[in-house]
Amino acid sequence: MAARSRRVTLRDLAEETGLSQSAVSYALRGLRVPVDTQQRVHEAAERLGYQADPIARALASGRTGTVGLLCESLDDLWQQSVAAAVGTALLGTGNSTLIVDVANDPDTERREARRLVDQRVDALITLPADPGAAHWREIAASVPVISLGDALPHANTAAEIVFDNDRGVREGLTWFADAGHQRVAFLTPNLDATPDRPAEQVVRALGHELGLEVAVVPTPFSLDAASAVVQDLLRRDPRPTGFFCLADSIAHGVYDAVREVGLEIPRDVSVIGYDDRPVSRLLHPPLTTFQWPLEDIVRSLVEQVGLAVDAETRGVRIVHVATRMVRGSVGQAPPPSGG
Repeated sequence: MAARSRRVTLRDLAEETGLSQSAVSYALRGLRVPVDTQQRVHEAAERLGYQADPIARALASGRTGTVGLLCESLDDLWQQSVAAAVGTALLGTGNSTLIVDVANDPDTERREARRLVDQRVDALITLPADPGAAHWREIAASVPVISLGDALPHANTAAEIVFDNDRGVREGLTWFADAGHQRVAFLTPNLDATPDRPAEQVVRALGHELGLEVAVVPTPFSLDAASAVVQDLLRRDPRPTGFFCLADSIAHGVYDAVREVGLEIPRDVSVIGYDDRPVSRLLHPPLTTFQWPLEDIVRSLVEQVGLAVDAETRGVRIVHVATRMVRGSVGQAPPPSGG
């Protein structure tokens, strides 16, 4: 059996270059030593076939170069886009990303968050399924946590990047009221009340203020499941004439349901989405929705990860505002049945 080749170490590089091991380590990381010294060390490393030992580096630095990303549900196209963009952006900073879909299940979220902590991620980004859960206190005490979409009221997070949902919901419901709609279904992935998520009582209060009858309906992200929920609503008498969906993924289910029951958008039913996925422009008619600044959001996430890991920042709050994208899915309310 051939002898296993010995791994080239920092000591070997130090002997090759005549530098101390600490100087070699700094040179490999581009720190504290002149550029010509860095170049000399990198040339020696390539010549000898040196490869950094990730385990040793993690033990020495206390970092693994890995960030956890917990997604509420990757059935949601917007969360897919966030996960892909964050993963790519973190690669550009020398970090890899462990992406976990918790399928909108708080128990899975708790278990997987703890598993990521056990895997020694340097930071954890979460699009939480259950923002109010008690486990976030423990998780945030173990690793810097950056929440997206909702604050975690029981946790000392490094940062929270949230959305001005009150403004978006008010604009959407006002839109329906101005178009003469009286019955609106507000479709949301869950009903949990948090300071950053339009809770049932807030939506109903706004509806009352605008003269709307608003039904808040929990609706899954997946196309088939959302379509089934909406078909049931459309077969009721009287049926909603407006659907405000807290994700474009849910709005796609409305389109499918409307077609299945033989109605038409916007003649019979008006629809508003809430995150402007590119495919929504291809629907017939194109979906009226709200666009969140994805590039700015991802930039905020990556910046806050770096700050949290390097400086242990806490309590940062960043609020993003959506832009209304007016297309063809909102029309005047149809006349009452039999009218």
